[in-house]
Amino acid sequence: MSDDILIKARDLSVHYQLSGGALFDPKPVVKAVEGVNLDIAKGSFFGLVGESGSGKTTLGRACLKAAPITRGTVTYSDEEVEFELTKIGKPELKEYRRRAQLIFQAPSAALSPRMPVRDIIAEPLEVMGLTSSREETDERVREIAAKCRLNLEHLRRFPHAFSGGQRQRISIARALVSRPHFVVADESVAALDVSIQADVLNLLKEIQQEMGLTFLFISHDLSVVAHVCDHVAVMYLGRLVESAPTRDLFFKPRHPYTKALLSAIPSLDPDDHGSAQKLEGEIPSPTNPPPGCKFQTRCAFAVEHCRKVEPKLEHSSTGHEVACHRWQELMD
Repeated sequence: MSDDILIKARDLSVHYQLSGGALFDPKPVVKAVEGVNLDIAKGSFFGLVGESGSGKTTLGRACLKAAPITRGTVTYSDEEVEFELTKIGKPELKEYRRRAQLIFQAPSAALSPRMPVRDIIAEPLEVMGLTSSREETDERVREIAAKCRLNLEHLRRFPHAFSGGQRQRISIARALVSRPHFVVADESVAALDVSIQADVLNLLKEIQQEMGLTFLFISHDLSVVAHVCDHVAVMYLGRLVESAPTRDLFFKPRHPYTKALLSAIPSLDPDDHGSAQKLEGEIPSPTNPPPGCKFQTRCAFAVEHCRKVEPKLEHSSTGHEVACHRWQELMD
């Protein structure tokens, strides 16, 4: 494994078998993630975007070993240890939990209303046994609270006394108190007002640079991703369809789905009436995906070959990857 890669996924698939149906009929299977190859570099702010139901959250949880991996591998490697997530036992999993954490989307649901903020932030330290005394725990809590712009008075209050942005900073502090190397931020600013979003995003970027963290930032908002991410991957129906450095993806998108997503970003120019590419229909069911390219049912450029043969991610020397049979002729 390359020294600069922290998370490496190969042929990663996550399937869920549904219950119900006729007694002897085969149970339908939801292919939430299918055949994903992914490299997340150390110290990067890696963005993952796509419509609701595309499999973004499931992929993020699989990288945390919080979703069952049906096929493939996920490898975590830092300067001290290397874990293959499909093979680790409980002792290794406990160590991995210290090194890999999750920031939830809705802090109001993630924070216990019956615990003061100090206890909420301290809980990971106590559960994982990372400190040897209450004094050491309090010191770690105060340290991370200060990084997240929380003062000592805040630590004595309960979550209901805070605004949405403040609650999210509490949630961030709890995720970072164990001093992880890898953090999955799952729609972590989606529930916040626009002005508060910018404040939390700037905070995440500052903490990432200060602590040397690696982020997998999951979002459906491309403008948010453009603000903080170094590299962006686009997901559709459980598969990666494009991956590139942020600037390259936004200025030179290659996949028709990526182009449609980018064209839907509102412009601040009142005279710009835009040229949004309308996508007809909904994402197909993950229990019965179409043959060939999974985007072909909504793509205006699909031909017969697209309907029969599934495209593979093509790699380039610039780090731009795309899964589309016709991307080269569509760029001309």
